Amino acid sequence: MKKTGLIAILFAIAFAPLAHAEDSPVGLWKNIDDKTGKPKALIRITESGGELQGKIERLFLEGEADKNPKCDKCEGVNKDQPIIGMTILFGLKKDGDEYSGGKILDPGSGKLYSSKITPIENYKKLNVRGYIGTPFIGRSQIWVREQ
Repeated sequence: MKKTGLIAILFAIAFAPLAHAEDSPVGLWKNIDDKTGKPKALIRITESGGELQGKIERLFLEGEADKNPKCDKCEGVNKDQPIIGMTILFGLKKDGDEYSGGKILDPGSGKLYSSKITPIENYKKLNVRGYIGTPFIGRSQIWVREQ
């Protein structure tokens, strides 16, 4: 094999994971508050067994002494647990052009909602919707890809 052929194969192998990340929600995302327009957190979305889950890696807090507050309004296993490191998104499965059938936790209110994700701009952004009952009754946030 020629040297250029070997280099091309090594290049393809090295960058294959990056190509995959840009056609799926897997990666690091900054969520933008739908009320203030300011960033709230960095969430790492991973995939396991065909299901997506999202874990908070960083919070953008203004003027608060506690840089990793606890989820005092959460119930069950998340009650009084640190928000950084908490899984807030889980159970979403690919459904056509969307990911649906999962749940999303709002650590600010402690409430758990049904959720769906719709990719925007070729997976550069995500429309993340939390709702009760039907997707028509709920709220959406735009998440912007960081990695």
